[in-house]
Amino acid sequence: MKTTDQLIDDLLTLAFAEDVGDGDHTTLSTIPADANGRQHLLVKEEGILAGVEIARKVFEKFDPSLKMTVYIHDGAHVKPGDIAFIVEGPVRSLLQTERVMLNIMQRMSGIATMTARYQERLAGLKTKVLDTRKTTPGMRILEKQAVKIGGGENHRIGLFDMILIKDNHVDFAGGIPQAVASARKYLAEKGKDLKIEVEVRNTEEILQALEAGVDRIMLDNFTPERTREAVKLINGRAEVESSGGITLDTLRQYGECGVDFISVGALTHSVKGLDMSFKHC
Repeated sequence: MKTTDQLIDDLLTLAFAEDVGDGDHTTLSTIPADANGRQHLLVKEEGILAGVEIARKVFEKFDPSLKMTVYIHDGAHVKPGDIAFIVEGPVRSLLQTERVMLNIMQRMSGIATMTARYQERLAGLKTKVLDTRKTTPGMRILEKQAVKIGGGENHRIGLFDMILIKDNHVDFAGGIPQAVASARKYLAEKGKDLKIEVEVRNTEEILQALEAGVDRIMLDNFTPERTREAVKLINGRAEVESSGGITLDTLRQYGECGVDFISVGALTHSVKGLDMSFKHC
């Protein structure tokens, strides 16, 4: 399995392939090869900055001679007019890396900003906001890094780092006891140590999950009232996650029920990028 660094390098290779192709012919035809300059990243909207270290990888991969001076780091609260960093070097390289870097930084900063907004609604509670697998294909690693930068937690990176038995798995397996027993047998045979989470739809399934001794129980589309009752029934015997249609407006209601986690697909699937630009200075 590829490492995080390898996945990011693959992503950047694809990003340059689709944007630069066989060359930025506008830049190559108008800018002398020996021209040097500098550009700065200008923040144009209030939010949480994310992607600075990935931007560094963008510049290093395309042209190691580019020199980046960072003034504001990942996780910082930024406002219009802030200069996050300056990059100096060949003008051709500055212009050809601009869009790839901005696409990544605007997306990551938007996600970090959204995550921070959700986590702020849970101030004073033990509940943490989780992301989901509802990510942009190929950009999952970066989007989940942005969630962490914004103060949230990663649910799981993919299908490989946790056992999450959802309703379809339960129905096909014949029930929660059968699904959990089969998962434990599989993990033992493969020599893997993964947490087991089960999605439940009602009180009977909660009791079955507790009897099976799972690590986490996901309450799927429960109302706040039902969630409070479920948390009381579980009584600390497993971690509790709320999921399904929870919005910024209803988030705190669920947190006040005592759940450990709330998963929110909107952190990554419908976020607006943070406005910024990369201009000559």
